[in-house]
Amino acid sequence: MAVSLTDFLVFLGIFLFTLHGKVSSQAVQAENVTVTEGGQAEINCKLQSYDGSIVVIQNPHRQTLFFNGTRALKDERFQMVQFTPRLVKIVLSNVRVEDEGGYFCQLYTDATLHQVATLTVLVPPAEPEVEVKEQVVEAGVMELTCIAPRSKPPATLRWYRDRREIPGVTSQQDNDKTVSVSNTIRLAVSRRDDRALVTCEATHPALRGQRKITQHALNVHYAPTVKIQHPPGVMREGDSLSLDCIISANPLPSTVLWSRLNDSLPERTETQGTLLTIPRLSALDNGTYVCEGHNQYGRAADEYTLVVYDIPPVIESKDPGASVEAQRYVPYSIIGGVLAMLVFGVICVLIVTIWCSVRQKGSYLTHEASGLDEHGEVQEAFLNGSETREGKKEYLL
Repeated sequence: MAVSLTDFLVFLGIFLFTLHGKVSSQAVQAENVTVTEGGQAEINCKLQSYDGSIVVIQNPHRQTLFFNGTRALKDERFQMVQFTPRLVKIVLSNVRVEDEGGYFCQLYTDATLHQVATLTVLVPPAEPEVEVKEQVVEAGVMELTCIAPRSKPPATLRWYRDRREIPGVTSQQDNDKTVSVSNTIRLAVSRRDDRALVTCEATHPALRGQRKITQHALNVHYAPTVKIQHPPGVMREGDSLSLDCIISANPLPSTVLWSRLNDSLPERTETQGTLLTIPRLSALDNGTYVCEGHNQYGRAADEYTLVVYDIPPVIESKDPGASVEAQRYVPYSIIGGVLAMLVFGVICVLIVTIWCSVRQKGSYLTHEASGLDEHGEVQEAFLNGSETREGKKEYLL
């Protein structure tokens, strides 16, 4: 079968094109590189069957960096570290995002052969930033936004509280070759949430398993509550009284107001911040003391009633510690005396009871004996009744 000249030329062109591709893939090889911003990248061009032809390295903008090992572009960050018949290696220091792209390894033989080494630059996020939309009062809703302003590829942001993830809404915004990422949450808060910690966490491939974390303390405003802390036990004349006004509020009151109901504070009173001190107490210091605090959200107060007791008597003794011991045992002596009186009263009641019982029994026996005597006389009179009558008769005649 005859083959036309046109068909032969087409076949020859396809053959030469295929052969050119095979030679190109075998003569020059390049490897892709991934590096973190600010790091160092190695770009390798592997040569096969190198015959001393011209080797040119170009950047993504097709600017020649090296021509047969000679620097062509004045960028000191690029350094030729190896040039052999098998390998051409250059090193790029302090890599920037703008350096990303394809680097051309070109070998000029009878035909120009080249391969492209793609440089990928990763941009890890910095520590996330936390923004609060507006100041919130208790029983309100707080809106918090965590922001990673620059990363490549986009960072992943998550919110946590007490090791539990808080679902949020994520958004992204392109900034040339990097991306700004944000995650927003909304929390219903009360005064118990004030100063509670929430955490924003950023993860990224360039961090190699590490995390960037920012903690934020919630700031919840609320009205004050007041509690006076006072010493235990009773206060006696000569003692020193110290009261502390414990205020829970946000913001805290700028001043703490101490007063005494229906009277002024004693002249000896000392106040410093939340503390009130009265040295050398006396009965004139008795009264109800009030601590008050307020902020823009409300006002609160607490009261403490002071009763000053007399000093107990001291029993004199030659022994220096005897007076102290006497004071210590005065209450026990009183209790012992009361118990002795009770026992004595019980004994007296028993004696009177027994005496009354014995007397009542003797009276009964006496009456019983008297009754028996009267009965005997009656019986004797009955037996001698006839004789008596006769005697009486004789006497009457």
